[in-house]
Amino acid sequence: MRQVVLDTETTGLSWEKGNRIVEVGCIELVERRPTGRHFHRYFNPGREMEAGAQEVTGLTLDFLQDKPRFETAVDEFIEFIRGAELIIHNASFDVGFLDYELSLAGAHFGRITDHASVLDTLAMARERYPGQRNSLDALCRRLGVDNAHRKLHGALLDAELLAEVYLGMTSGQADLGLVASHEPEAGTGPGAGLAAVLAAAPRRVLRASEAERAAHEARLRKIAGKAGRVLWPLPEAADS
Repeated sequence: MRQVVLDTETTGLSWEKGNRIVEVGCIELVERRPTGRHFHRYFNPGREMEAGAQEVTGLTLDFLQDKPRFETAVDEFIEFIRGAELIIHNASFDVGFLDYELSLAGAHFGRITDHASVLDTLAMARERYPGQRNSLDALCRRLGVDNAHRKLHGALLDAELLAEVYLGMTSGQADLGLVASHEPEAGTGPGAGLAAVLAAAPRRVLRASEAERAAHEARLRKIAGKAGRVLWPLPEAADS
């Protein structure tokens, strides 16, 4: 499965009021492993940043003035996300802004869901941790993801943190080697830190104790007595 962890930064909270996207950050996962591929762009919004947005992102119109407009990167962006599952925290916010930007770029671009499916990690977190704070920072603390370097909101940094949060929330049998492995590319770019953490994570091997083995054998004999056979060979059969 190919997934793209995505985050945006905007000039304000409402695209209905004409606010625009100023930054997009995406990190690619294949079979739950970061590939090292990413998409990251700043955009000139053609309007001032609202005070609250400027405060949390640190971005200013002076910085964004020489950046390209969103419509110049639409084809490249769509090609990057095409066919993927987008992992987004509070997806309705980002998807609303992205749909608005696509509409401004041209009606033929359609909507985000014409190009990719969407998974909302905020909805997932609310279901898993009802009644608790489920912001990205709160989830990082709960799941042990180091976000000490997150002084300001940034699309690419937040996408990398969200990738770790998502993997933490969904860890299970998919991590036991039951899916095809995809080795992360070597490198030091965005996503490389996440790849290194996953690659270096120790694998614990738990072996059954003598008591557990005896209980297992007794259970097999009981099943064999009722059914006449078992899928797992009993010890004497295995040794023959």
